[in-house]
Amino acid sequence: MKLSTLDDHLLRPRIGSGLAGARRHAVEFLYFGIKEARASLFAGLFFAAVFLVPREGLLGVPRYDALLVIAVVIQAWMVWAKLETMDELKAITVFHLVGFALEVFKTSSGIKSWAYPDFAYTKVMGVPLFSGFMYAAVGSYIIQAWRLLDLQVKHHPPHWMAALIALLIYANFFTHHYIGDYRWYIAACALGLYARATVVFRPFDRERSMPLLVSFVLIGFFIWLAENISTFFGIWKYPNQMGAWSTVHLGKWSSWSLLVIMTFTIVANLKHIKQRIHVPA
Repeated sequence: MKLSTLDDHLLRPRIGSGLAGARRHAVEFLYFGIKEARASLFAGLFFAAVFLVPREGLLGVPRYDALLVIAVVIQAWMVWAKLETMDELKAITVFHLVGFALEVFKTSSGIKSWAYPDFAYTKVMGVPLFSGFMYAAVGSYIIQAWRLLDLQVKHHPPHWMAALIALLIYANFFTHHYIGDYRWYIAACALGLYARATVVFRPFDRERSMPLLVSFVLIGFFIWLAENISTFFGIWKYPNQMGAWSTVHLGKWSSWSLLVIMTFTIVANLKHIKQRIHVPA
């Protein structure tokens, strides 16, 4: 099935389907799963490459360099195929730059939170350029899910407040090495700010809703799982994984959930998405 055909099918309005009971739940769950998988297209293809490209590289190209080429090709194809607009690509580029800057800081000689042990021609300050695409993948997922699930947000906080929290979240990833980790204070502020916010989505033919904060935590959890798989394959390593692999600390789940809030804030400022966000007067 062509991707455009699949998208047309998933986006087709369905009114009065007549489904009820267990059958309705099963159909809605199935369509929700398909839409989630489709929204994760970039992330799925990129991380498939992460897992499949051998450590010794591909056709003589070092692994990190091969991953960069693959990521650029996937991104270019998605724009060419009109799966993402140029405005959306600009937002995804912001994620890439923000993520790469964080990577440079975290892997620096004075911090050493994690490391990329393999050689690459496309390393800048010790960080392979493909790494920014791991952050861009989160933005791509949110953008695609918005369209496929017909998302709306009700009771979103004022955009300037959301932007301030996002800025504090990002700043804390840097400053906690010097003045202490304030993530839980920031998380408490985010909890109060988004307490009433609800995301409305359409798996099949009816609108469903859930607290927006729950969606942030769930997305953060799946990123944490992907991070465990990535470190298992040696894409990067934390200090406690240098001798032998071990599970990524559960605390990283909270970090990723906060990063999702920051990513969502950037996406929410895209013009066609901002129109579907209700901010109480």
